[in-house]
Amino acid sequence: MTLTVHAVPGEGAEDVVVAPDGTVYTGTEDGSLWALEPDTGTVREVANTGGRPLGIELMADGGLLVCDAHRGVLAVAPDTGRVDVMVGEVDGVPMRFCNNAALQADGTIWFSDSSRHFGIERWKDDFVQLTRTGRLLRRDVDGTVTTVLDGLAFANGVALAEDESNVCVAETAARTVVRHWLSGSRAGQRDLLVDDLPGYPDNISRGSDGHIWVTIASPTDPLVERLQKAPLPLRRAVTRIPEKLQPKPKRTIRVQAYDATGGLVHDLDLADEGYHMVTGVREHEGRVWVGSLHEPAVAVIDRP
Repeated sequence: MTLTVHAVPGEGAEDVVVAPDGTVYTGTEDGSLWALEPDTGTVREVANTGGRPLGIELMADGGLLVCDAHRGVLAVAPDTGRVDVMVGEVDGVPMRFCNNAALQADGTIWFSDSSRHFGIERWKDDFVQLTRTGRLLRRDVDGTVTTVLDGLAFANGVALAEDESNVCVAETAARTVVRHWLSGSRAGQRDLLVDDLPGYPDNISRGSDGHIWVTIASPTDPLVERLQKAPLPLRRAVTRIPEKLQPKPKRTIRVQAYDATGGLVHDLDLADEGYHMVTGVREHEGRVWVGSLHEPAVAVIDRP
């Protein structure tokens, strides 16, 4: 496997999506949304959300659906730079940490809100304290917003099954991918697509191969696992110590793909090649594009 890194003019290209024409979109911590032309390496800014863009999806009209950690679910027109808020609050309360989304064919939007207590700047606080206040939400085409799953351990990536029979959401702090059934005999039920992941999942997506691709942002950390089971006062105390003394994500480049039964199909685990903490993934026609919460770049993995 080979990894090719494409720099963008901003830090933290957290997610990535590939348009039918091959254009790659990502967003950075300064609010910018970038369009990369892989063949030429050209990068251009198409919009600025005024917040912190995370998950990015393609809309049927050619626009971008962006989960902005500060502003909520946005519709962005890359040709004009126009930004419209589709969901900024739930039940009259602004979302604290809008994270990732998936779009149904009929326009229904499934999206995650990672925490009711902490925003993206304090993601480690929620992760270690294990508040379990993450949510999976649905926005119907008429604009109605419903909380479908609550009590999630840092709700993160969202993806729909190829036949739209279920929707999956990653629980980063629990190292699972939860599945909520939308149709069939199990409609309304909840189970796990996969549990006991080898690390902490971030964004997930359905690839062009129909599989659910899962990022492993960092391998399982025994210290973090112990802290999550410790009394709450201790967990809170840990998040107050200086940043340099807190547990840190280990450098890794890893993504996995699972089939509809939860079977592992691909496990791409690369050595640290000057890129780390993969938080976004998009399989597109055999190539695997990735983004990172910390890197000023996206990258693509070419498999043999």
